[in-house]
Amino acid sequence: MRSPFFYVVLLVLVVLDGWLLAHPNLIGRAGVFFFDYTYLETFPKALGTVAVVAGLALLIAGLARQLGQAIGIGLVVALLALSGYWLIDSFTTYNAGVYKLTGAGFRAGAILLPGICFLIFGEKLLTLIQGKSAR
Repeated sequence: MRSPFFYVVLLVLVVLDGWLLAHPNLIGRAGVFFFDYTYLETFPKALGTVAVVAGLALLIAGLARQLGQAIGIGLVVALLALSGYWLIDSFTTYNAGVYKLTGAGFRAGAILLPGICFLIFGEKLLTLIQGKSAR
């Protein structure tokens, strides 16, 4: 079993990310309304969105262990690379152009979501490499 500390940190990051995404500045609120991002309008909706993404990442990472160590490591490495690309892409996207005007909190929340996925897959990769069983 993973350390309970990992789950506590993950829970804090998910709640923080939901809060940041639900509270853009005035320009960000106009963008959320204009582009019909209904999943980010309120804190419960944003928290649910972030929780679903993190939950799916945890589920996929947990299922990777069932495929055997070699295949599981390959799958988790691919997902880690994909989430790393998503993290870099989010960072460059939200720090340029019109997204730069949405407020620092909203931008941090948008960048934190792929960071959470990167954290989940990175922790699972370390667990698979070390050969620890997930009871």
